[in-house]
Amino acid sequence: MTTPLLSVENLSVAYREGDHTARVTHEVSFAIAPGEVVALVGESGSGKTTTAQAVIGLLPENGRIETGAIRLNGEDISRWSGKRLDVIRGRQISLIPQDPTSSLNPVRTVGAQVGEILRIHGERDRSLIEARVIELLGRVGLSDPELRARQYPHELSGGMKQRVLIATAIALKPQLIIADEPTSALDVTVQRRILDLIDELRRENGTAVLLVTHDLGVAADRADRIVVLQGGRIQETGETASLLASPRSPYARRLLADAPSLSARTFRAAPAPGEDAIIVDNLVHEYQSSGREPFRAVDSVSFTVRAGTTHAIVGESGSGKTTTVRDIVGFGRPTAGAIRIAGTDISALKGEALRKFRQTIQLVYQNPFSSLDPRQTVFGIVEEPLINFGERDAAVRAQKVNALLERVGLPEALRKRRPRALSGGQRQRVAIARALILDPKVLVLDEAVSALDVTVQAQILKLLDELQKERGLTYLFVSHDLAVVRQISDTVSVLHNGQQVEAGSVEDVFLRPQSDYTRELIDAIPGKRSHALA
Repeated sequence: MTTPLLSVENLSVAYREGDHTARVTHEVSFAIAPGEVVALVGESGSGKTTTAQAVIGLLPENGRIETGAIRLNGEDISRWSGKRLDVIRGRQISLIPQDPTSSLNPVRTVGAQVGEILRIHGERDRSLIEARVIELLGRVGLSDPELRARQYPHELSGGMKQRVLIATAIALKPQLIIADEPTSALDVTVQRRILDLIDELRRENGTAVLLVTHDLGVAADRADRIVVLQGGRIQETGETASLLASPRSPYARRLLADAPSLSARTFRAAPAPGEDAIIVDNLVHEYQSSGREPFRAVDSVSFTVRAGTTHAIVGESGSGKTTTVRDIVGFGRPTAGAIRIAGTDISALKGEALRKFRQTIQLVYQNPFSSLDPRQTVFGIVEEPLINFGERDAAVRAQKVNALLERVGLPEALRKRRPRALSGGQRQRVAIARALILDPKVLVLDEAVSALDVTVQAQILKLLDELQKERGLTYLFVSHDLAVVRQISDTVSVLHNGQQVEAGSVEDVFLRPQSDYTRELIDAIPGKRSHALA
């Protein structure tokens, strides 16, 4: 029998917390053959990243392997020192981390950082290092690699920075690449290009990949086998096609059911005739720059949203989504065009009139941790808008806050806690309650579920759907996740370079796209392998 490239055997990892030790993975076992892609999937806290960190010997200082073995080409490396592991890091095992921004040194050039792996492993010829760096940057698809090598990370986009990390990971042609959520923060088309690149490099060099992801669609498309983790324990493992077709464990079945990219491709019924809650007419927004022509971030965008329905705005980073939304909620002032919310032209509002109008339209941000005051309790956060808008009766405020918190699924025991003591899903429920406490007619959801695990995401989307039906809410849903948009939206606008390249019902746009850009976006939605097997 062929020896696996990597064999993880009964791995248990624990973290020291003060005087106590908490075990976070429990006897995890799996193997990877040369050239194979194995995906570790599961929610936050499932043990995915801890397992990957243990394999490459990069556990935090308070983490340690309690039991088990990690065999690379048959040799147990689980108890090797950091110095000994440095010999194989980069050369035999490489890591592509999740966050390219925090993983790159902001004060060193891209070329210096890619070249560092070559210097660590003995290359001393500066000209050879420079030539190899440029070759690697070109290999991972960066335009003008000579220029990129001289640039600093802040001068590159997120996708470009992720390619730099891949260039570093493949520099020495390792046998195994650990890709830890390598595309979770990227637009869908950039995600596909990055994953295609990893696949191409794997085929060329016979490199194996340990893919850590919470995106079941990505795992479905890219992995040969899937290992499902929950609470640090393996719930199920198997060949991708078999596991997707007939998952055995309840947890795996739930994950698959909750994944928008793997769900049945159904569309919402066409909205009934009624009033328009949002009218955007020829919106233009230019940014002035000294000594240069104004930059037109939004160029003649128009759409209407029927009251009680959900309209999505989609497009890659830089498409104009954020500028459009800021103008709609009154945070920005458009250069030209009109915006009417519930019959009011908000571009004409200023000062106190604009402040009072914010009761009509509210915003739920992408990251509830940064948008919630860490000093306030859950109750205080939701109560504050009532105080700001003049509700003086404390008993009335308490009744409204408690009723709404109960409705969004936050039990009484949580109401005196602060945001840091809540999970991501609980924090997003607080953000939704805060937005709804003033009984707005329109809710703008700016990537409001993109940072959540698939199961928590499904819970929040279900809550939003229920609230919309109960309160007649109109949603403006901004997202780069087209699988979610397909699931929950009635109509959609596709933005590209500030222009609206397509608009209409979700069914028409997704099934009969008219622009090449829209077709590219839709084609990049992960999960096609699952649907092909269905």
